[in-house]
Amino acid sequence: MKNIIYIASFLLFCCFSCQQKATTYAELEKVNWFLGKWENKTTEGTFSEEWKVENDSVYYGKSHYVVKNDTIFTETIKLIQSKKNVFYIVTTIPPQNGVEPVSFKLTSSTTDYLVFENPEHDFPKKITYKLVTKDSLYAEISGDGKSQGFPFKKKVN
Repeated sequence: MKNIIYIASFLLFCCFSCQQKATTYAELEKVNWFLGKWENKTTEGTFSEEWKVENDSVYYGKSHYVVKNDTIFTETIKLIQSKKNVFYIVTTIPPQNGVEPVSFKLTSSTTDYLVFENPEHDFPKKITYKLVTKDSLYAEISGDGKSQGFPFKKKVN
């Protein structure tokens, strides 16, 4: 009888753990379209973002703005799944805003649209990504009546 109770307890634990993991990372898995290298080439320079899976709860991104072979701007970004929330955490290189990364919470998402917000941040307060086609997306930063958009094309390696 004890063996049956142990086996039943073990099976319930396994089922709960699997269900918990599936629920926990469901939001982050919705944005697999985000992975890869994206570029926005203009006459002024090239802005790029590259996204990779770090582990089952973190996507790692790096963005650069390059003008005539000079890197003008670099930042690292992490999409982190924490329980049922996803956070977009930006760290500029060299560090700005003191040394602290800036965190934006995912406030809205569909299979092709993401909205991250931090109303306490100076600018931007909102970051959005819209998948236009499987190989193009549109990113926008906004806040306090200002906005700037960036059309990206997926770069094939």
